[in-house]
Amino acid sequence: MRWYLRSKIHKATVTEANIAYVGSITIDEDLLEACGLDVGEKVLVVSNTSGARLETYTIRGRRGSGVICVNGAAAHLIKEGEEIIIMGFELSSYRIEPQAILVDKSNRFVQYLTETEAQTTERL
Repeated sequence: MRWYLRSKIHKATVTEANIAYVGSITIDEDLLEACGLDVGEKVLVVSNTSGARLETYTIRGRRGSGVICVNGAAAHLIKEGEEIIIMGFELSSYRIEPQAILVDKSNRFVQYLTETEAQTTERL
């Protein structure tokens, strides 16, 4: 058994950081569906802006809102306006083809991504 990347939202922009909330990351329901993440699923969140990394769980945000809200203590690490990557993993005995999506600065779906060695962020 190995851990494989299963879901990824690439280059999302944090629309809100809410320290007062109990915890988690709120994600627009359209984005959850597009990349195959489930409500309550454990995710790794990585900031391209600050380099911060944290694990939390997902909460469904309003469909079509573009919301990406870092909640609770995590809001001390990742702030509003930061560019992040959100990743979900799966433990499996076989390789998994990740369902990765690229979003624009308003967190609107742009395209599905294929993870390859030749792909660079300059192309995105």
